[in-house]
Amino acid sequence: MPARSKAQQMAAGAALSAKRGETKKKDLKGASKEMYTSMNEKQLEEFAETKRKGLPQKKSED
Repeated sequence: MPARSKAQQMAAGAALSAKRGETKKKDLKGASKEMYTSMNEKQLEEFAETKRKGLPQKKSED
């Protein structure tokens, strides 16, 4: 499932970095902290690898 906004893609990238031990979990905030606890590494990879071109900055409420 690809990210639906640039903000979501960046949050997934931060959470993935913490999952892999590249950054500290305590440095995560907001959505990235939630993603860290609720998603596995494979799911985070799918969100983080989404191309940012053409994505809105923030997801609109549907």
